[in-house]
Amino acid sequence: MATKKAATGAATKKPAKKAVAEKAVAKKTVTKKAPTKAATARKETAPKVAAKALAASKTDTSGATTKAPTKKSPTKTGAPKKTAGRKTTPETAANGRLATRPAARTDGSDRLGTYRRKRDFEKTPEPAGVVADAPADAPRFVVQRHRARRLHYDFRLEMGGVLVSWAVPKGLTLDPGVRHLAVHVEDHPLDYIDFEGVIPKGEYGGGDVIVWDRGTWKLDKYDDPLDAVARGDLHIELNGEKLKGRFVLVRSNGGSESSGQDQWLVLHKRDDASVDGWDPEAHPASVLSGRTNDAVAANPDRKWTRAGEETLTRAVPTFPGPTPEELDQLDSLPNKGTWELQGRELALTNLDKVLFPPRDDGEPVTKRELIRYYASIAPTMLPYLFDRPLNLHRYPNGAGSQGFWQKQAPAHTPEWVRLWHREDADEGESEDYIVADSAPTLAWLANQAALELHAWTSTIADPQKPTYALIDLDPGTDTTWEQLLTLARLHRVALEQLGVRGYPKVSGQRGIQIWVPIEPGPSFDETRAWVETLSRTVGRVVGDLVSWNWGKSDRGGKARLDYTQNAINKTLVAPYSVRPAAGAPVSAPIEWDELEEPELRPDRWTIRTVGDRLADKGDLMLAMLTDRQSLRPLS
Repeated sequence: MATKKAATGAATKKPAKKAVAEKAVAKKTVTKKAPTKAATARKETAPKVAAKALAASKTDTSGATTKAPTKKSPTKTGAPKKTAGRKTTPETAANGRLATRPAARTDGSDRLGTYRRKRDFEKTPEPAGVVADAPADAPRFVVQRHRARRLHYDFRLEMGGVLVSWAVPKGLTLDPGVRHLAVHVEDHPLDYIDFEGVIPKGEYGGGDVIVWDRGTWKLDKYDDPLDAVARGDLHIELNGEKLKGRFVLVRSNGGSESSGQDQWLVLHKRDDASVDGWDPEAHPASVLSGRTNDAVAANPDRKWTRAGEETLTRAVPTFPGPTPEELDQLDSLPNKGTWELQGRELALTNLDKVLFPPRDDGEPVTKRELIRYYASIAPTMLPYLFDRPLNLHRYPNGAGSQGFWQKQAPAHTPEWVRLWHREDADEGESEDYIVADSAPTLAWLANQAALELHAWTSTIADPQKPTYALIDLDPGTDTTWEQLLTLARLHRVALEQLGVRGYPKVSGQRGIQIWVPIEPGPSFDETRAWVETLSRTVGRVVGDLVSWNWGKSDRGGKARLDYTQNAINKTLVAPYSVRPAAGAPVSAPIEWDELEEPELRPDRWTIRTVGDRLADKGDLMLAMLTDRQSLRPLS
């Protein structure tokens, strides 16, 4: 994979900013200090999260595709890769009517008249738009997955200065043996081509919308696309991110007014891009943001001004946890049974198996308790995992045994678990990653004995651009807890001198980690170089505590300030993830001032006590989820 070369690195001559930071960390007194205003604000605004969280919501599924009889043929060269072992079913379906037949097409601004009459732009975030000039380059198309009263796909082609549009209830497919209904609806403005958001309930088309696919298109027959639409016979070739090849749209009812709809059929011709059995519902994520409709509905952060200009606001997505009744059902299951959680059926096994030995005089922790924890922590934990590929550390025989890493989603992954396909995976690398977006997904992972969950620092929308810079304080065999605290305090001072915000957490085992949220832009090479420069500055102040050798056996028992985790597909354990040790400790966020508290330990909180901490302190890393900052130059 091509990666942008680092623009920063360790300097041979000490720059002024770095010298200031180094001088500051050398002189800093590590006595307990009063909480900062920012820390106090984070504490006051953090929600008090209960272990038994919000009510569950169930999702209906329907929308089976009717296939025309066809002989199966092998997947053609150049067709999109399929995800092995699973297929996603439609997210939702409900009763309702699609838009009735649009008015006849005319030239001029009145082409958007029907569109505008149906909408109140003081209430809907949709753009009002204008009729535009003909495109200078290839005309564009967009397919939007739209959950209104009924799930459907809006297929829009740029022509005549607008988006000529069809509502396709079952979506467009690469399967040449399938014909789907497409209802011709009113033209939309070109501004709509990247609209992704939530249309308020009660408004026309109320529901959530994602940009399911986009690209360019060209005519495959005839010379004038508007004439082809008028005659009801449109042959085109699409070049999108999901849809490719030759398609045909043909009017099926001769334009009859008696149906109340201008009904067409859409199909894919058999060509090099066609794929038998290809289901649009198996590819649910947006090509614009990487989000699903559920994610947009939970966090509709794409907004439009009245002028049609896009603005972005950030909000933390919300996720429901299990209900008390669902938890009671889990508790009452025998050693093996089916648990229905938020409409998903989970086949659970070995529920009474001990996965963690006891801590001190406590009781051992069973798989049932691990599943209960991950389901209950979902509202707090999922925002840190959402839209990020997961690397799993599994321990089928428990924390005292040898574990193994798993990145590739197993073939038996349920169809409702969200997957991300890594298009640029090299030969032999994992291609399909699990993306956690629900309490049932976390519960299913716990049943697979995935004790540790590690999320990428980049998102599926832009895997090459990290959103965090990671500072990992990895103790050596002779490093004391007090020495590790000194290293953490020095990093705190260095970050404060640079005006950069860092969010610390204990690792749940022996270490401390500091997460620095950044505005996406720097490459992994650049981020890694920045962390290396910062940590080497700190390391020079206390050189007797730090080794830069890679292997623990080569460090002479000293700590390592590990900057190498700032790379694609390298991770640190996620906030609130369990660690494979006695008592099931948890990697928990802390306040900077807690570094001075004598009770602090890296494995202080467990799955049995972290809920009380959340109720008392709230989620101490919550502000990080909406915090973005530029990395200050160090050289």
